Amino acid sequence: MELENFLKYGENQFLPNLSIDLVIIGYQKDDLKCLLLKVGPKWVLPGGHIKIDESVDMAVSRVLQERTSLKKPHFKFLKVFGDKHRNFKEEFKVFFKEKGIPWQEGHWLTNRFVTLAYYSLVDIENTDPKPGDFDEAAEWFSFDELPDIGLDHESIIRTARHRLKEDIQREQLTYNLLSNEFTMPELHRLHETILKEKLDRSRFQKKMLGSGLFERLPKLNKSTPGSNPYQYRLVQKN
Repeated sequence: MELENFLKYGENQFLPNLSIDLVIIGYQKDDLKCLLLKVGPKWVLPGGHIKIDESVDMAVSRVLQERTSLKKPHFKFLKVFGDKHRNFKEEFKVFFKEKGIPWQEGHWLTNRFVTLAYYSLVDIENTDPKPGDFDEAAEWFSFDELPDIGLDHESIIRTARHRLKEDIQREQLTYNLLSNEFTMPELHRLHETILKEKLDRSRFQKKMLGSGLFERLPKLNKSTPGSNPYQYRLVQKN
């Protein structure tokens, strides 16, 4: 069984005392969401460990692919969470009991762990969320309506939400949350949702087009009555 092998031999396969936690962010129906996994009565962030023979970026990409099924997922470093008391012995003790696995004092997972936190922006419609061996379910939740969060993951989630708000004012990366083709009104609404403030539409569009990152497509969006805004996409680089 995969889970049993991980619990038994993981300390020989992964870098010790180091983990990865991922805030996977999506956007749907004018709502910003994050992907969470159900472990017992609580929900936690997708995460994992770094294999001895892989780089940190490779590990992040691997875990993201396992959880979202995306081939080349976007991700960005968030922060190191390394409080001196950061270990979750009692939580793992409960987990072992629920799974019917004999408890061992001093198990490698009960050590203090420093976690490297990342956030990832994805198009929800292109994802196929999958729970791991530890998890019972994988679901999207609005940042404004989070369930009961376990471990210290609510702090990581809030940090990612705040960082995204800061980052989009310095660089353009929100297109990762939309489909490959989108309209300027869609991009405008997305930014208003993230920033939680109104933005002047004409000034916003001028700024986006002035970035040189987007190209206008010849076809018009006919999905809504009335005005049919042009579709845009990220400029394809050779």
